[in-house]
Amino acid sequence: MKSSLPIIVRSTEIDINGHVNNAKYLEYFEWGREEWYELCELPYEAFESMDIQTVTVNINVNYRKECRQGDKLTVTCQPEKMGRSSYVLKQEIKDERGEVRADAFVTSVTMDRSTRKSREVPDELRKFFAIEE
Repeated sequence: MKSSLPIIVRSTEIDINGHVNNAKYLEYFEWGREEWYELCELPYEAFESMDIQTVTVNINVNYRKECRQGDKLTVTCQPEKMGRSSYVLKQEIKDERGEVRADAFVTSVTMDRSTRKSREVPDELRKFFAIEE
């Protein structure tokens, strides 16, 4: 399942160089992941009922082309890879022409809320990573 979130670059997201500050891309990607979780019907409350939390442990970002104030962008998010207790989401930020401005691979780990140690990804999340034939 792939989610798409439209955004518009605001003036408060611009740095001294006149383009989106690099840290803002992380925020855009986070918004995109939240959109994906909502689309999968996995809000925070669902994870609480499973007694887990998800923790971002790695983000690899490629900044392909600058974004500027007023740009209309789309943040996408889709499953990429599943492990025992971790999973990877692939994300892209594209402009109106479909050109990739930035992309990222985000690794998260499922953690037991009580012990705060990693635990196996629950089936309720794992099912979204199943290979479609």
